[in-house]
Amino acid sequence: MADDGVRVVLIGGTSNTGKSTLARLVADRLGFAYRSTDTLARHPGRPWPVPGWEVPPHVAEHYRTLTVEELVASVREHYARLRPRIGQLVAEGGGAGLVLEGSALWPPEVARLTGARGSGGRVSAHWLRADEAVLRTRIRTAGRYPEATPDGRYLMDKFLARSVRYQDLLLAEPAALGSEPLDAGDGRSLEELADVVVAAVTGAG
Repeated sequence: MADDGVRVVLIGGTSNTGKSTLARLVADRLGFAYRSTDTLARHPGRPWPVPGWEVPPHVAEHYRTLTVEELVASVREHYARLRPRIGQLVAEGGGAGLVLEGSALWPPEVARLTGARGSGGRVSAHWLRADEAVLRTRIRTAGRYPEATPDGRYLMDKFLARSVRYQDLLLAEPAALGSEPLDAGDGRSLEELADVVVAAVTGAG
C-alpha cells in the first residue's frame, strides 16, 4: 500500500510498451484502482484483426491513406481533447487511489498536473519506452505478421512507424518527464519494472 502521499500513479508511453500490464501490476500491489485512457473516447486503434474482431474499413483507410506525420497529428489532436477528462480523473483519484495509464498522457500536461496547487505530492508519473526493434517484434507478433496479407503487413508497419515517431516526440522534453523513462526492452520483466515504480511511489528501497 502506498503511503499517505502519492494517491495517483500515471504511466505513459507509446503503444505496445507494456503500459497496461505494468499499470495493472502496480495497481494490484498498491491496492489502487486501475484505469486506461483508451476507455475515455474512441480513435482508430490497432489495424490488425484478433479472434472475433476484424479491422473496420475506416480504421484500415485511416492508416492506409495518412502519412506518418498525419497519423501522429491525428492521435495527438484526439489526446488533446481528452485532457480535461484526464485532469478530472487525476483530481478524483486521490481518494481511493488510482493508477491511470495510456498514450494520452503527455509529459508537459502531466507536469502541470503533478505540479498543480493542491496536488501536494499526490501524483507520481512514470514513462515507458522501447527500442524500435522491440516495438516491431511486439506489433508483428500481435498481428501475426507472417500470416497477414501484403496490405495487412503494410498497415502494421504504418502503425509501427506512427508509434516510433510518437515516442520520439513524447520523450523529447526530458525536463517534463521528471525522471528517466523505464526501458521496456532492457531485459527486466514487467514485474521487475513494477517493483521500481512501487518503490518510487512508496519511498522504499
